[in-house]
Amino acid sequence: MTTINAPHRLYLHEDEMPTRWYNLRAGMKELPDPMLLPDGTEAQEEHLYPVFCKALAHQEMDSATEYVDIPEEVLSIYKVYRPSPLCRAYDLEKYLGTPARIYYKFEGNNTSGSHKLNSAVAQAYYAKAEGLTGITTETGAGQWGTALAEAARYFGLDLIVYMVKVSAEQKPFRKIMMETFEAKVLASPSDTTNVGRALLEADPDNSGSLGTAISEAIEVAVTTEGYRYVLGSVLNQVLLHQSIIGLETELAFEKLGEYPDVIVGCTGGGSNLGGLIAPFMRDKIAGKKDVRVVAVEPASCPSFTRGEYAYDFCDTGKTTPLARMYTLGSGFRPSANHAGGLRYHGMSPILSKLYHDGYMEAVSVEQSPVFEAAKLFSRLETILPAPESSHAIKATIDEALRCKETGEEKTILFGLTGTGYFDLNAYDQYNKGTMTDRVPTDDDLMKSLKDLPQIGA
Repeated sequence: MTTINAPHRLYLHEDEMPTRWYNLRAGMKELPDPMLLPDGTEAQEEHLYPVFCKALAHQEMDSATEYVDIPEEVLSIYKVYRPSPLCRAYDLEKYLGTPARIYYKFEGNNTSGSHKLNSAVAQAYYAKAEGLTGITTETGAGQWGTALAEAARYFGLDLIVYMVKVSAEQKPFRKIMMETFEAKVLASPSDTTNVGRALLEADPDNSGSLGTAISEAIEVAVTTEGYRYVLGSVLNQVLLHQSIIGLETELAFEKLGEYPDVIVGCTGGGSNLGGLIAPFMRDKIAGKKDVRVVAVEPASCPSFTRGEYAYDFCDTGKTTPLARMYTLGSGFRPSANHAGGLRYHGMSPILSKLYHDGYMEAVSVEQSPVFEAAKLFSRLETILPAPESSHAIKATIDEALRCKETGEEKTILFGLTGTGYFDLNAYDQYNKGTMTDRVPTDDDLMKSLKDLPQIGA
């Protein structure tokens, strides 16, 4: 039975919020390839202890446990801003004249303005439980840094954030928010690490990348007593924590008597899409449903659509173990587009494996059409979306228009991962017609892809 007259926003009661995360790897028929050390041997859990706290290292390597209990301390914070609403985009449907039903899971109802707080709270909790005094991280658009600053302050942890330089310049108010929660924020590459100094010596105008910021954050974490590193996307542990999004969405659709035919999500490292699709992908792999999953990435950083499925370092400084993923090469430096959270050179190993095995598809879009879609959505749905989320909006509109052409009454779900109120400079550029679309050439990509490690599969 399909619920045509669904509420504009469906909120689960807090007592209905899931109390366990879902580990998507436990339901996969074939697991992602294991992490490797630089010498080609398989990484073990203990190899991660110098970088991550032990509980998170265990979650990173655990492919067997299907459901993981959410600690009570984490649940109590979740209940401040969760469950998040599942919304029906009636006005967008009407404007497009589509027979499709468009839903979006809105994750912007917290201080960080994004889904990032779901994993930030969990990672800060485990760090505090281990007795650490501080943590380090990177951030692109600043949403992860803001979320972690909030979580670190809650648990009494010091926090050092390396923010991609171009994002720090584009989004100064994000830096102010992090500093309001007493985090130390440094533009990356910086002169505070060996990696940063080397990059600045080679190119003083280096605008930075998430891979570079990760290298700097790890260098500080492993050389500072009582500190560990935490990451906001890509990792298995992060997709585990973000599964709260999909589990809530599944429950909301059950109440509506609905099930998505298509799920659309923006992808940079994969945290929000991986979290949103977790229970639906479980059903697809098990043969219970046949939902289409569409990953949407920026044309300026096209890991899925133009990258290689290969072992690569997760950071520019080549200090991490190697993961097999779709990658543009750890040395790839994307153009300074405004979707700062989607400027990572690689993709989650879990999503990479699912994509490689044909369980999902991917498209890339340029940023001007993305902002056109964002502006339309904001006028119709009263939420100014983040540039990252707007990639999913653009692809959702395309899907809905195809339904208009074919007459198919599909149910489309997308992830509205956050708000764009700190991205007004980008909106200003779009409004004034000064926004540019930079897409790397094949030669640009080969410069970084040729340096992929000759190791592993």
